[in-house]
Amino acid sequence: MKYAKTQEALSKLTPEQFRVTQENGTERAGTGALTGNKEPGIYVDIVSGEPLFASSDKFESGCGWPSFTKPIVSEHVTEHKDEGFGMVRTEVRSKHGDSHLGHVFPDGPRHTGGLRYCINSASLRFIHRDAMKDEGYGEYLDQVEDT
Repeated sequence: MKYAKTQEALSKLTPEQFRVTQENGTERAGTGALTGNKEPGIYVDIVSGEPLFASSDKFESGCGWPSFTKPIVSEHVTEHKDEGFGMVRTEVRSKHGDSHLGHVFPDGPRHTGGLRYCINSASLRFIHRDAMKDEGYGEYLDQVEDT
């Protein structure tokens, strides 16, 4: 698959998805549609479709946003220094879509590497395990827990 940011994809974004992904916004804690999602599958960039996170790496962190221990493909997530709002944080973006995803923090579960990728639901599209093969993501089925 080829992943890219296109004008067509941008034109399909809701105002909130555009604000978050293209203007480095943050959705309000606890409001994201995917925060409580417990279904098996993968999370892809809403703009480019590149695979970002697997449900098997999602955990409840209590922060109010979907949290993951690691990316499904590390090369698809880039890190950038963020000094906004009087803090120093590490922003994460999708490589091909250049979408703002959220931030990564060193306070995740120690037994899985200690990272917490705190991600905006508005930057993600969830693909259920049952649809992954049909949508071209079959190669990642081994990274998703069985239903």
